[in-house]
Amino acid sequence: MTQLETVDPIRLFSDYLKVTGVAHTGPEPEGDPALIGKRLGLINGGAWIMLWANYFGRLYLPGAHLVNVGNEAVQINFMEAHAAGKPTPPQSNIDAFVRYARDLVDLARVNAVLMTCSTMNRAYPLVQAAVNVPVVPIDKPMMRCAVEQGGRVLVVATHGPTVESTQKLLQETAGEMGQAVSYSGLNVEAAWHRLAAGDVVGHNDALAGAIRAHLDREAVGCIVLAQLSMTVFLLSYPDPVAVFGVPVFTSGQCGMAYMRKVLAHGVGQ
Repeated sequence: MTQLETVDPIRLFSDYLKVTGVAHTGPEPEGDPALIGKRLGLINGGAWIMLWANYFGRLYLPGAHLVNVGNEAVQINFMEAHAAGKPTPPQSNIDAFVRYARDLVDLARVNAVLMTCSTMNRAYPLVQAAVNVPVVPIDKPMMRCAVEQGGRVLVVATHGPTVESTQKLLQETAGEMGQAVSYSGLNVEAAWHRLAAGDVVGHNDALAGAIRAHLDREAVGCIVLAQLSMTVFLLSYPDPVAVFGVPVFTSGQCGMAYMRKVLAHGVGQ
């Protein structure tokens, strides 16, 4: 039996549409009155991650109209460049993100843009310069939370190309806040492979095991999960402090919560 044959297609398509909806021109029918009528553009590094963007977007931004762009070509190009030791992100990826942002503003007239791809956060300045609405890299609010928490930060990733860009963003964010930051890195590739196979529980358990093992070796003030895909960790561990003794920050939660301030209250990025 193939993996596809284990899926209930009626349930799959029904649940998928409950999360993503279909294209429409009017406001969302329900949600936070401060968000209804607001449009958020989401630039993704792959089509598959749009499910995460929509799920956590609807969870933390009820009433906002979510408009997605992005495809696997960007992720594949980045992965191949990283494997070949070439500069990342590739300039062609940056150019694509700039085009995506312009499309979101020109065609969908979004009120703000959220870059959901952690590996592409280096493209942020050029994307922001290309449009006249706020642009936010999804990991930046998470990094602020980590710096504000204090203590050593454990930066956990599951995908090799993400590691360097995420650590750079943490250092930059701390510098902007006028604070020093110390951190350790942890790359749990086994979790990535389990997620790719559709094993979300296995992904979460692999992360939990790696985190526990690291905490046995080193005390930290908090943990950040470096990719939007890793936000599903909270589905298995909704109270990380109770389980691990320290906060675990995710971009899906921190990033989307910050966008509520941007959309509802006009907070700058």
